[in-house]
Amino acid sequence: MKSLYSILLLLVSIYCFSQTKLVSWNIENLGKSKSEKTINFIAQTLNDYDIIAIQEVVAGYGGAQAVARLVNELNRKGAQWDYTISDPTSSSAYKTERYAFIWKTSKIKKIGKAWLEKKYHLEIDREPYFCTFKYQKKEFTVVNFHAITKNRQPETEIKYFKFLPKEYPNLNLIFVGDFNCPQSHTVFNPLKTMGYQSVLFNQKTSLKKECKNDKCLASEFDNMFYKITKMNIINSGIIPFYKNFSSLKEARIISDHIPIWIEFSLN
Repeated sequence: MKSLYSILLLLVSIYCFSQTKLVSWNIENLGKSKSEKTINFIAQTLNDYDIIAIQEVVAGYGGAQAVARLVNELNRKGAQWDYTISDPTSSSAYKTERYAFIWKTSKIKKIGKAWLEKKYHLEIDREPYFCTFKYQKKEFTVVNFHAITKNRQPETEIKYFKFLPKEYPNLNLIFVGDFNCPQSHTVFNPLKTMGYQSVLFNQKTSLKKECKNDKCLASEFDNMFYKITKMNIINSGIIPFYKNFSSLKEARIISDHIPIWIEFSLN
């Protein structure tokens, strides 16, 4: 019995060790306007994850510094973190921004340089930011993206995502971010036909201005898409951080979106 217990304990430990957690968050205007208190709250919210993908980092002065401040705060909480920040996106007709990735160095290794996708930069206002990571000898590439707003028809640029798996046939792509478009939209059908699936279904992720009848979320915008043959999703969900505040006005000082996350293993 003792031997059986030891084996079960070993299997559980191996199973737990084979998982990693990825979180994605559109942190509205992450820049110099974020106070130390706000940065500390964000760090506390994200501390339990292994890889953090951030959208809407301010392109000008203060954006990269805010990411560095966040990483410093995360480092103070015990684990060691590293990060990479994109150049400003090439949008000329819309709001240029930066993306960021932050990861726990004890679990995750970054492979090569991260890059902004240049091939479709004329068709996509804020071209996605790619970064390849290694976890337990297996590699995967997170594609970080922030689409144009709903009234500007984000599907007109998301439609180019169907070409990316063929552009990078040797990469295990995971699309994450704020698509300003629900996963049920037909623009995602080509990816689904290729074996990709969304992590969240019918899950709203943006904040209303005010809660009405205890309903505080507005639209189904943020999501992740992964190749079902290459990943096993163990768990997933949202972080309803706004519940820590007395009003959505206070919560929206942090962001107008909530974080989304997955816990997964690689096949």
